[in-house]
Amino acid sequence: MWDSLIVQPIINLLLVFYKFLGRETIVAVALVTLIIRLALSPLMVRQQKTASKQKELKPKLDKLQEKYKDDREKLAQAQMELYQKEGLNPMGGCLSIFIQLPLMIGLYQAIIRALAATPLRLLALSEDIYTWIPSLSTLIPLKSQFLWLDLALPDPYYVLPLLVVATAWYYQGLIAPPATDAQTEAMNKQMKLMLPLMTGFFAATYASGLAVYFLISNLVGILQYFLFRRHYLHEEEETSSAA
Repeated sequence: MWDSLIVQPIINLLLVFYKFLGRETIVAVALVTLIIRLALSPLMVRQQKTASKQKELKPKLDKLQEKYKDDREKLAQAQMELYQKEGLNPMGGCLSIFIQLPLMIGLYQAIIRALAATPLRLLALSEDIYTWIPSLSTLIPLKSQFLWLDLALPDPYYVLPLLVVATAWYYQGLIAPPATDAQTEAMNKQMKLMLPLMTGFFAATYASGLAVYFLISNLVGILQYFLFRRHYLHEEEETSSAA
């Protein structure tokens, strides 16, 4: 089920891009990454709307903090009631992370299988290729070299992992929801540190093709953030002027 729904479609998409775009694996990986990011764009829009709504609710949340400062149970209940009244799911911003994780794992497995670094993997790859797409089997093994990288192996100089950490740290700082209390602020700081380090560890440990996915995904996410942010600011200006 996992292979047929996620891994095999990504493998064949990689092969199609590889076939028609100069037989460069790096280009195929970049395009698959771009498609995944664009497919996740609606979730990112929702995430930014959630963050914007949380920012609007901050004065009300501050009042609840002051009112129930000595009763954490009543404070949590009041906060949840406020969220429900405003139609806001405070965990909605995490949805893209949960959906992106299986896609990330699937892409990693697809890269490893498509590059087929050993004879056994090359033999197994034939079972993953769609027979109804002509001549895909003639493309293997794929070219794995790009600059100093072997996309089937980790970056020996750690250039990609460092870029992944830097871009992930910056991106996480952009999309972190506004802190409504000390606990949220501490969680934001922890996420801003832990997620970049985690993706950097994966980028340094596993195939550099996965690091390419992380890097491009972060860069596209940063670009999307600024594009969508300007869009929302424009909407807010129109709303306020109409009022």
